[in-house]
Amino acid sequence: MYVVGRLRQQRGDPSGPTDVGLEPLWPNADEQVADEEQRLLSAVDTRTRELIEARRGTHGRSWLIRRWLVAADVIALTAAFLLAVGLTQNFERSAWVALAIFAASLGIWVAAAKLLGLYDRDDRGMDYSTVDDVLHVFLLVTVGALVLSLTTGYTDSSMARVLLFWGLGVTFVLGGRAAVRALSHKSRSYVQNTVIVGAGETGQLVARKLLQHPEYGINLVGFVDAEPKARRADLRDLVVLGGLEDLPEIVRVLGVERVIIAFLREDTAKTLELVRMLKNYEVHIDIVPRLFEVVGPNVDVHTLEGLPLLGLPTPKMSPSSRMLKRGLDIVGASVALVLTAPFFLVISLAIWWDTGGPILFRQVRLGGGMKEFTILKFRTMKQGTGDAEHREAVKSGLNGDAPEGSNGLYKAEQSHAVTRAGGWLRKTSLDELPQLINILRGEMSLVGPRPSLPYEVDHFAPHHFERFLVPAGLTGLWQVTARAQTSWAEALDMDVAYVRGWSFGLDFWLLCRTPFQAYRLKTR
Repeated sequence: MYVVGRLRQQRGDPSGPTDVGLEPLWPNADEQVADEEQRLLSAVDTRTRELIEARRGTHGRSWLIRRWLVAADVIALTAAFLLAVGLTQNFERSAWVALAIFAASLGIWVAAAKLLGLYDRDDRGMDYSTVDDVLHVFLLVTVGALVLSLTTGYTDSSMARVLLFWGLGVTFVLGGRAAVRALSHKSRSYVQNTVIVGAGETGQLVARKLLQHPEYGINLVGFVDAEPKARRADLRDLVVLGGLEDLPEIVRVLGVERVIIAFLREDTAKTLELVRMLKNYEVHIDIVPRLFEVVGPNVDVHTLEGLPLLGLPTPKMSPSSRMLKRGLDIVGASVALVLTAPFFLVISLAIWWDTGGPILFRQVRLGGGMKEFTILKFRTMKQGTGDAEHREAVKSGLNGDAPEGSNGLYKAEQSHAVTRAGGWLRKTSLDELPQLINILRGEMSLVGPRPSLPYEVDHFAPHHFERFLVPAGLTGLWQVTARAQTSWAEALDMDVAYVRGWSFGLDFWLLCRTPFQAYRLKTR
């Protein structure tokens, strides 16, 4: 791994906030410091240098997305109000009075959205999307429409007008936010130059995950570590830019906006000093927690006399939650089977025309409580294909020895055994549709961990068995967030994370994201 030489900081303490920024790039710098900066710039890739040059003097992601979201909300609410009034009455005096009241209240709408966190969350989570806004937008527009109708007197004269405004408001606000996010992702201002502090196993794992998700708007610049581990093969040309003492200069010269602190060999005191120093810069700090293997997404942060404590909830689903989840599975699978019936017919004909029968593929899997069941899928491989290749891929993958395939995926390619129709079915995930029958039988759920093969458990780590505390699912956390771009071991960890953080809100979020994930994979 290429390591840039130590930066000799001869301009005094660079940790003050006045040193942040890229204009001018080398103010009053002596020749030696300029040479070191040039060497640092030459170590990064062309895209990073282009971003530094293009964004000099411009605002970053936070400034961009907040203002665009405010504008989208104001336009969406105004359009919904005008359309609701225009469709239900003429613009007479009462309508103009109502419009004046609405216009005067727009500032209150924006302030309420701010209090709900609707303008501040994009910067916190890399995978935040409009799906995560649904509940808060629904609450905002519902309460806002009720208050506005009482203020304008519309509750007495026309409830239809209120309901129309409410429906259009929710639709337009969510649609506007989705459009704004899609547009902002295409802007260079949205991309954040990012460094990872710690080039050990965890730091490199974080890097690999970021490289698999360009939609997060992260331009990974490199690592900061005095004692890096040998670079894994799937990290392309990422370099180690220096040690901890070099980080202030790296942030300044390379316009770093996000710093991810993974595990370091340095002691705790140095890590704390690093975090405190970074707070003087306009950078977003992410910290991979110690014991992250047991910290789920549903972790509860509380305090004891100001001392923060992380509460790990018991990964157990209550009987009432199981009953409600089962009820939703029955309704959802029944509706989905009716809606997808034409696909069953077309796919069956395509498989039969391509290779003849059988149409369905049956295989023994393990569901909730490690109970065996026969999973149903549309057949995508030639008849007589053995499982030896898959067994070896699972063994090496769960032992951490699996390399990235030539197709960029961490799974057995077996392209020689995949049929023509099967290749398309796998890419679009339509081969999974018959599992709706498994859901109706009670063998699976709409959302849950991937159904395991019996021989996979021979390679499980102890915590991986937590995935059997809930029913196996048609879709799940790893299918939505990573798909086959993740290794076997990482997929299992994400299944466990789903169990630890389970909630109906999480299931709803994953169900909403699943069609978009399938479309994204199809269009790659």
